[in-house]
Amino acid sequence: MNGGAVNWKTQRPYRGINTFLLEAGEYATFKQIQDAGGKVKKGEKSHIVVFWKWIEKENEESRDIEKIPYLRYYRVFEINNQVEGLKSKKKETTFDHDPIEKAEEIFKEYNNSPDYTFYSGRAVYYPTVDKINCPPLKDFPKAEEFYSTLFHEMIHSTGHKRRLARLGVTTQNVAFGDEVYSKEELVAEMGAAMLCGIAGIDNNTLENSASYIQSWLRSLKEDSRLVVQAAAQAQKAADYILGIEEIEEG
Repeated sequence: MNGGAVNWKTQRPYRGINTFLLEAGEYATFKQIQDAGGKVKKGEKSHIVVFWKWIEKENEESRDIEKIPYLRYYRVFEINNQVEGLKSKKKETTFDHDPIEKAEEIFKEYNNSPDYTFYSGRAVYYPTVDKINCPPLKDFPKAEEFYSTLFHEMIHSTGHKRRLARLGVTTQNVAFGDEVYSKEELVAEMGAAMLCGIAGIDNNTLENSASYIQSWLRSLKEDSRLVVQAAAQAQKAADYILGIEEIEEG
């Protein structure tokens, strides 16, 4: 997908741990947004950016001046999705793809689906408003990556209280990396991989999914019980999107 996380004002890419903390997009502080005449949308939550700053301090014993690393952080908002009144400064390359027919069929035939937006930036499902944002097809180097990303968020959406009411979606204040979060991510990626397989999406995308799934398995400490549960929930979510009714085993 086009680019990573950059500072909106300078267009400089974030580095280090910030590449893991931030999704692709353009970020600015509240003050930068205000100074530029923009406005943060109501209810939007900020993201944390961290950086090291060197401070000088006198050594109490030797009286020498030493430089000590000091960790600081500040909060930012993604201007394309969380802010009104500002325009992107990013010059992006776009890609020309034909839609994948079977993948489009899966997407369009999802009954009782959430609302969708297709803005550049972050792929995300918002349970509180039951809405998915997925970067548009033109932002992805490969069409398969677009559908894999979209399917991931669609699987998340099946957990909404008016669908399958999955704990990973209905539980409030879930912390990044905890068991509930990790299990829900595993469900979403397993389910997305299932939908990709049905859509005939190539092995490269599925291999990427396998790596992603493996990382969440490690987060769950490869607990076989949880993995089996996640796989069952992923199948149930994929079936829900496909309109396949659950068959009770006799």
